[in-house]
Amino acid sequence: MHIQVVLFDGFDPLDVIAPYEVLYAGGTATQGAVTVELVSAEGPREVTSGTGGLTLRATAALDLERADMLLLPGASGRVGEPGEVPEEEAGAGAGEWKQDEFIPVLLGRTLATELPALLKQAMDDPDMTVATVCGGSLVLALAGLLEGRHATTHHMGLDLLDATGARAIRARVVDDGDLITGAGVTSGLDLGLYLLEREVGPRVAHAVEELFAHERRGTVWRAQGPTPALL
Repeated sequence: MHIQVVLFDGFDPLDVIAPYEVLYAGGTATQGAVTVELVSAEGPREVTSGTGGLTLRATAALDLERADMLLLPGASGRVGEPGEVPEEEAGAGAGEWKQDEFIPVLLGRTLATELPALLKQAMDDPDMTVATVCGGSLVLALAGLLEGRHATTHHMGLDLLDATGARAIRARVVDDGDLITGAGVTSGLDLGLYLLEREVGPRVAHAVEELFAHERRGTVWRAQGPTPALL
């Protein structure tokens, strides 16, 4: 299983590094059955995060022929609802990215790149799994790709996610078949561990969990079983 973690300008570093390291450890534990790399829609390049100018290098282009799974992070920046973002910032062009912008602006700016078209191809491919951490699900939602799908995001973005037509779920990890979404930034650890459990088995996931001294939190939500009564 080859996983491509997709970088874009303004990404949140922990959304990337937490699942990347978990999945990389899973690859070691399976003697290479899991592989992971950092990519961007534009190809190999230095990509600047939204956290203090920290950069990571995308070593390859997002390639749907090579990947079995895409993992999309959220953004890091100032917190604000879309209506609170100054118009001059909301209308800035894709090439005018700068530090300390509002998160909705950073997420929305991905729509002016090649990424949405590639994500649509991935979502339309029955053999491809797409996973997200935090605001990564909002990138999909803003591109019109999550209508009717169960998904989660950072708790501050759940209303926006719901407003796009997605079925927002307040859970740490949501499994909707070929779409698996994680909530707030640290949920990337739990998402990575769940992906290992789902794709290569619980023994590998448990071994990585012990190595990282991290216990997954909460129940992975799936649209299965009876609908619970109000508690």
